[in-house]
Amino acid sequence: MPVRVLVVDDSLFMRTLVSHMLNSAPEIQVVDTAKNGTEAMKKIPKTRPDCITLDLAMPAGGGLSTLKHIMSQYPTPVVVLSAHSKENADITIQCLNAGAVSFVLKPSGEISLDIDKIKDQLIKEIKAAAKAKVRRIRPRVTRKPKRLKPTIIGRNHIVIMGASTGGPQALEAILPSLPFDFPVPILVAQHMPNVAFTESLANHLNDACQLTVKVAEHNEVIQAGTAYLGPGGFNMTLEAGRAADVRICLSKAEPDRLTPSIDIAMKSAARIYNENTVGIILSGIGNDGVDGTRAIKESGGKAMAQDESSLIFGMPKAVIDAGFADEAVSMADMADAMVELMAQSA
Repeated sequence: MPVRVLVVDDSLFMRTLVSHMLNSAPEIQVVDTAKNGTEAMKKIPKTRPDCITLDLAMPAGGGLSTLKHIMSQYPTPVVVLSAHSKENADITIQCLNAGAVSFVLKPSGEISLDIDKIKDQLIKEIKAAAKAKVRRIRPRVTRKPKRLKPTIIGRNHIVIMGASTGGPQALEAILPSLPFDFPVPILVAQHMPNVAFTESLANHLNDACQLTVKVAEHNEVIQAGTAYLGPGGFNMTLEAGRAADVRICLSKAEPDRLTPSIDIAMKSAARIYNENTVGIILSGIGNDGVDGTRAIKESGGKAMAQDESSLIFGMPKAVIDAGFADEAVSMADMADAMVELMAQSA
C-alpha cells in the first residue's frame, strides 16, 4: 500500500508542484491538499493520511500553530517544509519539539520552482515518517536530574551522541535530565542541514538544561559539564593538544552529505579516549553510527542505542543488529543510564 499524504501549503503553485512530484513516486499517493491550517483540520479526519507535508510559512496562524492543532486532535506524522532563514530555523526547531517528525528545506525559498531538487530526500523522509510512533502531544515532564559525587568530576571520559531524524526530540528528553555536574564532555553529532538550525537547537536545549549546551567551535578545548553540538554542514573531530587538552576540529563537509557525520566523530573520539569512550546512538534513518560504534567497541569503550522508543528506529536498530550496542535503553531512561555509567567508571 502506498503512503497516503496530505499536502498543506498556502501557495496553489507549490501544492501543485509538491503533489505532482510525490505522485510520481509509486510508494506515495497524495490523497488531498489544503491551503491553510483550517482546511487541513477539516480534511484530516476525512482523508486519514499516513503523513502530512506542512509548509512552515502560512497565513492564519502559520505552520507551527497548525502543527499543534494536528498533534492535539489528530496525531499524524508530519514533515515540515522550511525555507532557509534564521527565523525559519527557530520555528522549525519549535515544530520538531511540538511533534513534527522531521523537516526538509525548500531549495530556493518559499516559492521554489526547483522543488524537484529535494524529491528524493522528501520521499525518503515521508516514507520514514509514516512509520513513526507519533502520539498526542502532552506537556513534557523532565525528571529531576541525579546528582553526582564531586570526586568523580573531571574523569578522563567522553560521551558522544549521534542522532538524525527524531534526534532533537530525543535530545530534548535526555539532556535536560542530566545534572549540571555531569563529569565529562558530551559531543552531539545531530544531522542538520546548516549552522542556523544547529544554533537554534542548541539555544533551545541550553534554555532547558542545567548543563551548558552550545554549538561546537573550531579549536575549542572541550570541558566537562558541556554538550557540544556539531554544526550542520561541517564534520567534527577531536585532536589531543598540549597539557592533555582535547580540542574540537571542524571541517567543511562535502555537499549532499549528512552532517555532522556520526561515524567520523565517533572514530575520532575512540582514537583519543580508547576504553573511556561512550557512544550513544539515538533516533534516525539509515546506518550512520554503525562504523563509529564499531570503532568504539574495538577500542574497549561502551556503546548504547535507543530502543524502540525511538521516533525512527533505524540507526539504533542498525547498531543493535550489528552487535555493537552493549544495551538498548529507552529515551526516558537514557539520562539515568549515562549517569550510572559515569559513576561506575569513577
